[in-house]
Amino acid sequence: MSFLLRVVLPDRPGMLGAVATAIGQAGGDIVSLDVVERGPGGAVDDLLVVLPPGGLADTLISSAQSVPGVVVESLRPYLGAADLHRDLELVDALAAAPPDALALLVAHAPGVFRAGWAVLLADGPDGAVALEASPGAPDVTGLAVPWLPLASARELDARTDAVPERWEVLGTALAAAPVGRPDRAVLVGRPGGPRFRGSEVLRLAHLAGIAATVGG
Repeated sequence: MSFLLRVVLPDRPGMLGAVATAIGQAGGDIVSLDVVERGPGGAVDDLLVVLPPGGLADTLISSAQSVPGVVVESLRPYLGAADLHRDLELVDALAAAPPDALALLVAHAPGVFRAGWAVLLADGPDGAVALEASPGAPDVTGLAVPWLPLASARELDARTDAVPERWEVLGTALAAAPVGRPDRAVLVGRPGGPRFRGSEVLRLAHLAGIAATVGG
């Protein structure tokens, strides 16, 4: 079974190699790596790890954190493609079919950001209106969206952005970006987390902007 392991690595040489060795000793096979964010304090990486039949997911956490200074931010089953970084695939799809740009943005966003769903919505007189939705997206009809209009992409905060209780119970991390205009946004949900990092929000903003431009 495949798992997506998000780790925070200290800014020291050899840290990723040490984590890979520890995971390998626990029976895990790292098949792909995505650098989510890198800064003065270190790096945040997503590791796609395959465990053999009968392997315990908890061993991935304990083995990674056996390396001094490493923190596991999240671990979750992963059923997507082995290629974790799919931004270019989305851009190619947008360029090939400009009239479908907004629908393609919503359809591809969950895969690009290893999320559960995405929806393109606008704020109507009776609450949110879904313009496009990916498979598995929740019904947003009438949902309060006090964060619209949206001047720039950002992570949503359940404490201040009127996030539905059912999403909060699932620990759903949320990020949104305007698509062409402030009153229309793509909302991406990641049930169970982890939270959207600043670099991911920036990528979402860029992709939403490209989709809006290509789609006219």
